[in-house]
Amino acid sequence: MRTPTLPHSSSGFRSPAAALVLMGSISGQSGAALATKLIAQVGPAGTLTLRLVFAAAALVAAAHPRRQELRRLLHPVNRSDLAVVCAFGLALAGMNFSFYESIERIPLGVAVTVEFVGPLTIALAGSRRWADGLWAVLAATGTLLLAAGSLFGTLRHLDIAGVGFAALAGSCWAAYILLNKETGKRIEGTTGLAVAMTIGAVVVVPVGIVRTGAALLRPAVLGVGAAVALLSSAIPYSCELAALRRATPRAFGILVSISPVVAALAGFAILGQRLSALEIGALLLVVAANLGSSWLGTPAALGTPAALGTSVPAAPVALGEEPR
Repeated sequence: MRTPTLPHSSSGFRSPAAALVLMGSISGQSGAALATKLIAQVGPAGTLTLRLVFAAAALVAAAHPRRQELRRLLHPVNRSDLAVVCAFGLALAGMNFSFYESIERIPLGVAVTVEFVGPLTIALAGSRRWADGLWAVLAATGTLLLAAGSLFGTLRHLDIAGVGFAALAGSCWAAYILLNKETGKRIEGTTGLAVAMTIGAVVVVPVGIVRTGAALLRPAVLGVGAAVALLSSAIPYSCELAALRRATPRAFGILVSISPVVAALAGFAILGQRLSALEIGALLLVVAANLGSSWLGTPAALGTPAALGTSVPAAPVALGEEPR
């Protein structure tokens, strides 16, 4: 599979790229909002089971993993490659499971804001520029405002466990980014992602069945699960691939930085979730940190394949979870 060439215009933007990223973000966050409704019926494990099963099936069908590549991966000599892919799948499952546990307890916009600190940490790690220290302080301040509010009662409706699960999802997202990069180095094309997604589904399915049982097989539940997989994975994946062909990685990172705002709007429009002034302020601090780190020199903060030096088809971040 050929790696799409990213144009290097003076600004890094083409108008269709902004529209594509916005479309993908709206789709992903709408999928997360719809998942919140499904969680009320079958719980986080059941919701994730349906999403990963449908997404893995679609990815395997689209990727057509080569038999020789799979045989090579399973050969004893290549155990380290298999270990990386397995870890990638576990990070993927852990990231989404923690996120779904989070949005069961706290507003969608708040969960995405806290989760974004994980990839932002990866983007800023190792930097010695004072400006990057400023972005780290902004992100930490926004996250601490949310966490402190839930701990000390400033934000009465926030559940500290929900904030904790969102932070755990961010940590898994950071691991996902690093393992995504390593998988892209070791395995050509989308085979690694397809195998990782399948491993994630295999790990989650028994938990979903035990916790949910026959409710997973209800036609209405299956239909919503397929819609969640479509909105959270298929559409954002396609939009990101197309956008990465039209914008530089830095411009792409800037565009994707609006995701917490889109998540808050999706939570309000679909779920009726209202945020307090303090929560909105905290959200904007994290968005500002992402915008600043992307605009002023740090590679795109969200772990996009191009920004990480991997080929675009290897594993777009939308297929991870995330961006929801």
